[in-house]
Amino acid sequence: MAEWASPKLMRGLTVAAVGLALVVVVLGAYTRLADAGLGCPDWPGCYGHVGVPDTEAEVRAAQAQFPDAPVEMEKAWIEMVHRYFATGLGALILGIVVVAFRAPNGIPNGVPRALPVALLALVALQGAFGAWTVTLKLWPQVVTAHLLGGFATLALLWLLALRLGIGAKPSVRPGAVRGGSAQFGRLASVALAVVVLQVALGGWVTSNYAALACPDFPTCHGEWAPAMDFRQGFDVLQTVGPNYLGGLLDNEARIAIQFAHRLGAVAVLAVAGLLGWRLWKAGSVLAPWVLGLLAAQWTLGILNVLLTLPLAVATAHNACGALLLLALVTVRESAFQENRRFVAGMASE
Repeated sequence: MAEWASPKLMRGLTVAAVGLALVVVVLGAYTRLADAGLGCPDWPGCYGHVGVPDTEAEVRAAQAQFPDAPVEMEKAWIEMVHRYFATGLGALILGIVVVAFRAPNGIPNGVPRALPVALLALVALQGAFGAWTVTLKLWPQVVTAHLLGGFATLALLWLLALRLGIGAKPSVRPGAVRGGSAQFGRLASVALAVVVLQVALGGWVTSNYAALACPDFPTCHGEWAPAMDFRQGFDVLQTVGPNYLGGLLDNEARIAIQFAHRLGAVAVLAVAGLLGWRLWKAGSVLAPWVLGLLAAQWTLGILNVLLTLPLAVATAHNACGALLLLALVTVRESAFQENRRFVAGMASE
């Protein structure tokens, strides 16, 4: 077998892609939070350049071409670095697809080729969302979809890694819950759904600049139920065309978004906390990861409010959310794999 089509190469590319996808997710969060989403007013270049215009002549030409978008070097570089890493991720995923189809025996462990193909389609869609983020001037629907696409890419890459035998861990202590792994899988599926919804709410908070709509915690402006405008806050038919940098909603609409995100955090705590507690009782090595990441995510979310959204804390909040998602994917996948082995063992008896 050619070395470039070996299982070892497939696993190596997948590990590299998982690591790079996590970097891209964190860089995307940093770009949004640093208000650098329009650091370059065009796509895929920056003011018509492959890199950021840095000479005096290039800056003058860029300013003449884009008179409504003053050149801000720092923000432009943040945006371009994110694009460079995202492009690298796309190249890695393309490499995974090529290896998957050229390897004589297919993907190791019987993983269907449809998974890397779906990843390639998703990363291509992410490229389109990246372009629309700029051309539609941070339209909240596109920004939120772009965030969800990044998390989905990371989760699918990690699922591929798990199915290749990378990082797989038992969800319960062998023999602790005979035949009960499917229950952990179902609960993990519910937790995953709740976390994905919370990620979407977090993206909606960020894209509508509602992170500081409530300056206190656990109350909001000193009230448990402040005045809120959910109709405006969750109007997904917002007009396309205005520049959404800084947000266009009034305060009551932003409070509604922030309040919904807080309620979502309580739902995540309840469902993921229950899963972590049950894993702990069953002696799972994954329990500390689920419970630890859940505690860290809540702590970072509260600090975001109390410390007025420091960039480092807010970025860490996004990164921790991504890691919690991966922990839940791991629990779900390992639980279902164990259940399949259990069912197969029962059938052979």
